[in-house]
Amino acid sequence: MFLLLLSLCWGCGVSDSLKLLSEWSNVRNVLVMRLDNIGDVIMTSPALRAIKENLPACRLTLMASPSGAHAALLLPWIDEVFSWQALWQDLGSLDFNPQREWQLIQTLRDRHFDAAIIFTSFSQSPHPPAFLCYLAGISLRLGESKQYGNGVLTTEAPAAPDQVHQVERNLRLIEAVGFQVRDRSLSIQFDPDVEQTALQLLARHSIVDRPYILLNPWTSCQSRNYDSLRFAIAAKQLAQQTGMPIVVTGILKDRDRAQSLLTTLEPHAIDLIGSTTLPQLAALIASAQLVLTNNTSTMHIADATRTPSVIMFAGTEYESQWRPRHNLSHLLRHPTACSPCYAFSCPYQLECLDIPPEDVVAAGLDLLASVQQRA
Repeated sequence: MFLLLLSLCWGCGVSDSLKLLSEWSNVRNVLVMRLDNIGDVIMTSPALRAIKENLPACRLTLMASPSGAHAALLLPWIDEVFSWQALWQDLGSLDFNPQREWQLIQTLRDRHFDAAIIFTSFSQSPHPPAFLCYLAGISLRLGESKQYGNGVLTTEAPAAPDQVHQVERNLRLIEAVGFQVRDRSLSIQFDPDVEQTALQLLARHSIVDRPYILLNPWTSCQSRNYDSLRFAIAAKQLAQQTGMPIVVTGILKDRDRAQSLLTTLEPHAIDLIGSTTLPQLAALIASAQLVLTNNTSTMHIADATRTPSVIMFAGTEYESQWRPRHNLSHLLRHPTACSPCYAFSCPYQLECLDIPPEDVVAAGLDLLASVQQRA
């Protein structure tokens, strides 16, 4: 069965696949590239875990975007993080500076990597980062491609269908060179002192050993944001019906748009906006009875911690690409003809997120009831 799996590698027979497996079994210094946001990096966790299980002596360096690099604090399989704003993923903020790119090549060359594994989404090409790795002298370069790269990748895994879940896309990539995968679920870890610090944040608001609902109502993309006032109305109704306070989280810049939400939630809101690190946020999510959020990194953290979640899932993507797979969850979305649009800003009125607060409340109560039944 294992040989059959290997024989599926594009352009190789069984003997070639065994050769690839032999080459990869000898690597010790591996560069893993995932140059998107926090949630995208968290979704590499099953693949990172599998790499370490197959190559326990290897050193894993994650090359990530400045924002995505924060996720490494939750992924114990990573030995080092290399943060970089990649030119080929930039949205126009970087200036034209060839010297910066040559410096990146030299930096990678100086680290003497044996291999590079390039994780991408269905819409991204692995060839720009693969060419970078080629110039840096990295001899093994693995990526999934819809186009023929003329040798820039030493192994071009066959492209998965666009609607395949991102976790499976990542795992298919490493399976293409013979890595065995024991566990395909998301996983994160944080230190006990992080959990203690998170509990201390709650204790300052007189929440000790008391169940709570966590509300993370914003994302970095306007097109994925459920109306915050509707979120507040739904959360307040859940607080009134369950007796649980609402712990509101977000990054510091979210505070500029938080006042009306917090006012609506009074007196049930516990304001922790901008007060947590990413590991502390993960610890709070892990301890929550229920999470209310959008399609963002919080959704993936809740999946990894198995926390029940109501997700306002915009029509920007197919649900099959990103949805939670291992926690109890309800994804709410209004069908629209423009989905999936993959847009950062909605040119219309966010009709895909035109969900009444009552539907959010009903979904939350259903999940809480399911947890009680299981208990």
